Amino acid sequence: MNIGFLGGGSFGGSLAPLLAAAGHEVVVGLRDPRKAADGAPYRVASLEQAAEHGEAIIIAIPYLACADVLPALASRLAGKIVVDATNPLREDWSPLSFDDGVSAAETLRRLLPGVRLVKAFNTVFADAIRCAPLETSPQRPTVFVAGDDASANESIAGLAASAGFTPMIAGPLSHARYLEAMAHLNIQLAVVRGGGTNAGYFYRQGL
Repeated sequence: MNIGFLGGGSFGGSLAPLLAAAGHEVVVGLRDPRKAADGAPYRVASLEQAAEHGEAIIIAIPYLACADVLPALASRLAGKIVVDATNPLREDWSPLSFDDGVSAAETLRRLLPGVRLVKAFNTVFADAIRCAPLETSPQRPTVFVAGDDASANESIAGLAASAGFTPMIAGPLSHARYLEAMAHLNIQLAVVRGGGTNAGYFYRQGL
C-alpha cells in the first residue's frame, strides 16, 4: 500500500520505517523536507506530496497543529483513507476536553469532510514502536481502529497487522472518544506517574 505521513516527528518517525520494512511505499511529508534525517528508509517530501502519494494518509502532527495544516490539504485528501493518530493534548501533554462531548477525531472530520476518516495508532507510544521487533514479541501491542467506513477500518487493521501489531476494530468513529481517553490514561501512567513510555495496551479476548 502507498502510505503518506503528515509529519515525521517522534511518532511518525517511528511508525514510518516499520511500515516501510513491511513492504509499504512510504512517503513522509514535512513542512520543511530539508530537515529530514539522513538514511531514512522512506522518501521525504512536502506535506502536499505526501498527501498525494498515499492511498492511506496518517496524520502524525500534533492535534493542535491540525486546524492550521489540514484545510489546505483537503482537496488532495478527498476520497482517501485518512488515519487520525492524534490525541487532544496541550503542549504539556495534559488533555484537552470538548464541551459538546465529541472526540478529536470527530472535530478533524469537520476539517476534512470528503475523507474516509479512521482513528488508529493513537494509543501506541513511539517508544513502544521502537522496542524489539513486534513480530517476535509474545505480546504484540493492540492497535484499536474506529471508523464509520467498514472497508477503511479493515484496510487499516490489515496495515497494522502487516507491521506486527494486533489490530482490533473498536466500532464507529464516535468511539474515538474512548480511544482518546485510553491514550490520556496511558500518558498519566507513563509520564505523570513515571511508568515509562515503552508501554502500551495488550487487549486479549476469551480469558
